[in-house]
Amino acid sequence: MFESLSDRLGGVFDRLTKQGALTEDDVRTAMREVRVALLEADVSLPVVRDFVKRVTQKATGAAVTKSITPGQQVVKIVHDELRAMLAGDEGIPPLKIDNPPAPILMVGLQGSGKTTTTGKLAKRLKDRDGKRVLMASLDVNRPAAMEQLAILGTQIGVDTLPIVMGQKPVDIAKRARQQASLGGYDVYLLDTAGRLQIDQALMDEVAQVHAAVAPRETLLVVDGLTGQVAVEVAEEFDARVGVTGVVLTRMDGDGRGGAALSMRAVTGKPIRYVGLGEKMDALETFEPDRIAGRILGMGDIVALVEKAQEVADIEAQERMMKRFQKGLFNMNDLKGQLQQMEKMGGMEGVMGMLPGMGKMAKQMDKAGLDDRILKRQIALIDSMTKKERANPALLQASRKKRIALGAGLEVAELNQLLKMHRQMADMMKKMGKGGMLKKAMAMMSGKDGGMPDPSQMDPAALEAASRQLGSMGGMPGMGGMPKGLSLPKGFGGMKKK
Repeated sequence: MFESLSDRLGGVFDRLTKQGALTEDDVRTAMREVRVALLEADVSLPVVRDFVKRVTQKATGAAVTKSITPGQQVVKIVHDELRAMLAGDEGIPPLKIDNPPAPILMVGLQGSGKTTTTGKLAKRLKDRDGKRVLMASLDVNRPAAMEQLAILGTQIGVDTLPIVMGQKPVDIAKRARQQASLGGYDVYLLDTAGRLQIDQALMDEVAQVHAAVAPRETLLVVDGLTGQVAVEVAEEFDARVGVTGVVLTRMDGDGRGGAALSMRAVTGKPIRYVGLGEKMDALETFEPDRIAGRILGMGDIVALVEKAQEVADIEAQERMMKRFQKGLFNMNDLKGQLQQMEKMGGMEGVMGMLPGMGKMAKQMDKAGLDDRILKRQIALIDSMTKKERANPALLQASRKKRIALGAGLEVAELNQLLKMHRQMADMMKKMGKGGMLKKAMAMMSGKDGGMPDPSQMDPAALEAASRQLGSMGGMPGMGGMPKGLSLPKGFGGMKKK
């Protein structure tokens, strides 16, 4: 979503950080480029003006211009102001779902993804918060809207209110409230009808339902690709029914991100969640610190750690750590790392969360390197015998030909895989001796307090974390690579097919 904005800002700050000293003119020139970049990202003009004014005032102070690293100081100021713009003065409060049953009203225009988001939120509340959830569709206009929610409920294991044809939305809402009370539910979600545009009938219907159930939360679902139109929709809904939070959908698309950057500043309403895909688990809490970090190319190490924790088998990780500390790293271990990387979103997904790796991802894309390489590398390992996987030193010319033929690939690609294995094995030995390995594994498993907030880390610490997580989180050949210099070793000979 923020790729274009991140590229523009990255170029601005690259020039700033390369200069030994900064003058006020340097800062003002950079801020003019920042202003253009934000406007091109479809951020509201008043928001851009206010943002640039605040940053310029702080960045032209003596504390910055006389700093040892003035360019980095400016980047830190921009990060903090971006975070403030996204979070507002009060931050982002948690959902009010105490004293069950807690009603949550889902509102929005037709086509914004409201019904799917209702299912995603229900699944999140059930799986992560351990809540008993009931869903009810109040959409009596759109064909099969009620059936759609019922099907989603079956898929995610969440109860839905039985459909009674002919009832009005207010009556359905009251029946949902009664069912939630009698059935011992913690939360009930009311999926209201939408329209292609805001009209009086829509607002009257939503207002009647709101008055009938007095929801703890009224979440507005808006399409993040619509830009400033999303902000206008939020203002209109808030004026009529009092929105308490916003859910931005399609944030995995190629939109410019202006709605996300403008929403809080213009409406005063917090963005509670963002939808990042069609799958029912593709709903994440909106984290201003982490969004700001990703926009500025700082990566999102916290998200990487969380993703690793979701897909990791802790016992298997501990067994692997013991092997690595002994200097053991065979083809089975490499296969495990490759599979872990696939689960975490592949090369592009992981690199997008590592500090300074955005440019590297583009280099790889231009070179024709994509996630199909992971499948081919795994296929090569699967083509080996148990003895060969346990002891790669056995692999001589005739064995290599047989393995490559079995995987339908070239011997040259197998040689690249073996080279990458040797490099990783050497790295594991060094890390195991220095204790760095144990620390990195602890971070990935959530032990030792997890990772600190990236926005509070200095650039050197971010780079160190990048190298540790890059090597342990399934980025073969990435350990210790200077950012932006070359493609990861071990991928060079693998052409896209």
